[in-house]
Order: sequence, then C-alpha cells, then structure tokens
Amino acid sequence: MHNTDRKAPNVVVIYADDLGYGDISAFGSGDIRTPHLDALAARGLRLTNWYSNSPVCSPSRASLLTGKYPTRAGVEEILGGHRGMAGMPAQQTMADHLQAAGYRTGIFGKWHLGTDVGFRPADRGFTEHYGFLAGCVDYYSHIFYWAEDRNPIHDLWQDGQHIFNNGRYLTEVLAEEASAFIERSADAPFFCYVPFNAPHYPMHAPREYVDRFPELPEGRRIIAAMISAMDDGIGRIVDTLRTQGILDDTIIFFSSDNGPSAESRNWLDGEEISYTGGSTGGLRGHKGSVFEGGIRVPSLLSWPNGLPQGADFTDPAAMMDVLPTLLDAINPDAAAGTLAVDHIDGKSLLAALRGSEQAEEPRELFWEYEGQSAVRSGRWKLVRNPSERLGEETTPGESLYDLDTDPIESQDLGDRNPEVRAVLGASLDDWLAQMAATRELTPDLV
Repeated sequence: MHNTDRKAPNVVVIYADDLGYGDISAFGSGDIRTPHLDALAARGLRLTNWYSNSPVCSPSRASLLTGKYPTRAGVEEILGGHRGMAGMPAQQTMADHLQAAGYRTGIFGKWHLGTDVGFRPADRGFTEHYGFLAGCVDYYSHIFYWAEDRNPIHDLWQDGQHIFNNGRYLTEVLAEEASAFIERSADAPFFCYVPFNAPHYPMHAPREYVDRFPELPEGRRIIAAMISAMDDGIGRIVDTLRTQGILDDTIIFFSSDNGPSAESRNWLDGEEISYTGGSTGGLRGHKGSVFEGGIRVPSLLSWPNGLPQGADFTDPAAMMDVLPTLLDAINPDAAAGTLAVDHIDGKSLLAALRGSEQAEEPRELFWEYEGQSAVRSGRWKLVRNPSERLGEETTPGESLYDLDTDPIESQDLGDRNPEVRAVLGASLDDWLAQMAATRELTPDLV
C-alpha cells in the first residue's frame, strides 16, 4: 500500500462509448443497476448539464483530450481512415500537458484518433498503451470488421506491439490493465485514461452479466449486461485506488463520448438488427444529433480531497472544460499560461465546482456536425437544421427551446421570443464563421 503527501492529485478519466443519459442508475435508469457509478456519484458530483462537444465519437474524444472545439482540435468527423488529429505535432493533448507536469501517462481502451504511426497514443503523450486503434472491435476476438478497404483487422496493441488475447472479454481486460497501471504507478502522480468501448456495438456480454437482467427484453438485456460489466470494471479501478491508499486524492472523471446509438447493432453470429441501443432518459435525439439526446451525457466527477461530495453541479459545461479544470487543480499558477499558449477553448470550472464562483452571465456553448448546428446560453438553446440520429437527413429550419421547462425540446418558442432567437442566432453565426476560418487554415483537417 502506498501513502503519500503529494499535493498533485492523480487523474483517472473514464469514457464510455455510446452511453445514454438514461443508461445508469445514478442518472435515473430504472432497469440498469450501476452500483459502482452510484458510489462514485455519492463521493463526488453529478454533472447534470454536461455535454459532449460533438454527437459522435472521434471529435468528442479530440475535444476531451485537447480542450478545444472539434474543428480547432483537428477532428470533425468519425475517423474511418488512417490519419488522426491535425496539427501534429503542435496539437497538445491532456497526456502531453500532464506528462510535462511530471505525470506518468497511460491509456487503456479505444483510441479512434488515428491508426497510422505518428497519430497513435505514443505520439500524443501516452507512455503506456493497451487497447485498440479503430472505432470498435469484436469484444472476444478483438477484430475490426467495419472498414471495407481492409477487413478484417485484428486490432489489439500494447505499447506499439500487435498482441493477441483471444477469448478474453475486452471490457474486463481493459479494467485489469488500467488497475495494473495504477498499482505500478501509485508512488508518483499518474494520468490513467480508460476509454471503454462499452456499450458500443457489437452486442457482446458474458453470460454472468446477461443473467443479472432476466426481466429485460433481449436487446435491452444485452446492453444492460455490457454496461454492468463496465460498471464492475470501474469498481475494480476504484478498489485499486483504495487499496493503494490514494482514492481520496485522485480526480476521477466519468462520462460518455456522445448519446446512445440508433445504428444497426451486430450480434456474435454477425446478424444485424435495427435497435436503439440505449436510453436518452427521455431527451430528444440520439448519437449523431445536436438535440439533447445526442450531446448531453451522464457525467460524474469525484475528488474527495478537493471537491464537494454527494451534490449536483448544474451549470452547462462540456468536454473541452476537463483539461483546463485538471490543469487548474494540479498547478493553478502554471495553468493560465499553458492554456493561453495552446489556445484552449474550454475553461476551468474548479471554482464553480467548489461553489466559490457564480457565473455573472450565461455562458455560450456551440455545436456543429454534418450541417447541423446549435448554441446553448443559460436556459435557452437554438437548433438549426437538425437530424434525430446518425445518418439521417437534416430538417431545414431553426428552433428555440427553453431547456429549463422543456428539456425534451418539444416546443419551439422562437416566435414568442424573437429577441432571444436573434441574439443566439448572431452568436451562432459568428462562431460558425470562426470555425470556417479555422478550417481554411487547416488543410489536413479530418
């Protein structure tokens, strides 16, 4: 067991894949039990208005790691090719920043930010890596089947070496590897990034987890099992921190890359079914949509030695805020200079999370994806040309919603509030113009 008086907290970032706002019991799920995430919420904060910066996975991950909007992070789309974040090597990630601050860095899970040498985790500040590079794999064979130009590919790697661990359920392996990293790193500050692939398709889960939910219909039963296995993996990671005597001084952030998927979902025998894999908790839209169901995600933040416990943080915020918040927690004197040099779009929430800072006016958050766009300011959200799910055609038009009274975005209040609509529309126009200018200056944007 390690006990230390280090001032710099350890950092564990846990990312689920296609997990919906209504898919964990800490956020009101009535059919999926996640006791380890519930315990994490009890030791920290529920972030009830937390957003992904994109309704799909690659740009969401780029924003999380760089603290920037997807366009400035160099990734706007789901990556299907070999290259990753633009601006290499100038683009600095969370791992780069923490490594420069003396942290050991490791990633255990899904990367999906470039498969070519030069765009892999080792090129982005991670000294240890166990996981896969593409967007998803079979949970047992660890084969990627979804790229027509190069199928199939066995996609499991450890520190740059192609490895095999056939027959092992990947969710369990990732938790095991992350826990081992924590054990061997507990005597110094470390950053452990655990991007699970659960509950992204294919629909695979061990029988012991499927048997936990006999009352659920088949599709929901399997996704419940996948989430339950991830929850147990998170419990294992937390138990390791506790055993090492460092749990209370470890910052743990948990979230999902985007909302639940309505894509076809593969089973073990290769069958594809049309199935909405997760629950938005009643929010409108799914993965691929700038409606709330595609971008508002269940998020938790725990740091017993530094933050309140058992409370809700209700301010709207996004993945790009994680990096500046962490840097502020680690070294507030150095954080401001680092963020200015790297042109971070996010902001530190540390004072607000501690309840010592009140926002003077609503903050504006923006989204853009495949012709859709949106802006939120306080209670108001303006949505343009939306679609309901990934791959669906957009619907031309503009709508204004009051999320305080209508979180499911069912009633357009634009005609009743023309001034609000005009102000938000002008802000969105300005931001879209900034992103267009960034795009012109970034020829290798993906």
